[in-house]
Amino acid sequence: MDAPNDDLLIERHGRVLVVSINRPHRRNAVDRATGDALYAAFNDFEADDGVDVAVLTGTEGAFCAGFDLISLAESGSSARVEDGGEGDLGPMGPTRMVLSKPVIAAIEGHAVAGGMELALWCDLRVMAADATFGIYCRRFGVPLVDGGTFRLARLIGESRAMDLVLTGRPVDAAEAERIGLANRVVPSGTALDAALALATSLTKFPQTCMRNDRLSMLQQWGMSHDEALRNEYRLGLETMDTGETLDGAKRFSGGEGRGGKF
Repeated sequence: MDAPNDDLLIERHGRVLVVSINRPHRRNAVDRATGDALYAAFNDFEADDGVDVAVLTGTEGAFCAGFDLISLAESGSSARVEDGGEGDLGPMGPTRMVLSKPVIAAIEGHAVAGGMELALWCDLRVMAADATFGIYCRRFGVPLVDGGTFRLARLIGESRAMDLVLTGRPVDAAEAERIGLANRVVPSGTALDAALALATSLTKFPQTCMRNDRLSMLQQWGMSHDEALRNEYRLGLETMDTGETLDGAKRFSGGEGRGGKF
């Protein structure tokens, strides 16, 4: 799987795909071409049976500073945003995609504005101790159009999300972990290694079961209690039909996992 342009680096680590935004001269801000490249990379990831989990990160100590406002100012056009209103191509690239496989954000430095929205799109966020979240675009009249308003509220609750959206203030790693925005906080410079280790651990599980449980959680928004239960059960039956559950029961019966061994 090759990166569509030099602003994106793509590497395989076993069954984990690492996608790195590589625009350090703009603190990994995403222009239109890079957004298209990110979208293509995650389309390829979704279709590739050789990888189970992806890690999204940025090079040279920054995750992503959002959409590249310099390129926007130079173009004099908001067409990137206008074109992202339909389908699953978002202004930042993959933010309207619903994948069947998990993505983990490895965050060093700043994940702000659209970069924070990219991190919110991911399933899990591994954050360096000195990294920062923030809706920094609040200062410049740039709206959240990559899912930031609803994903943030769903992750941390409307009251806390409203504070961050209205003020645009920075959120350090300690607060991010406390409010549920960061799933793991690790020493500075180790976010990618920690995310890789976490991603690799996820590849060891029976994949249909993990993906269907993940899908049930994603689909329950907007469902009633009974609808969510029925959908969960339907997906559970799909998992059992693959034979994964019976295989797991046999492995357990044979002694695997005893004594709490994970």
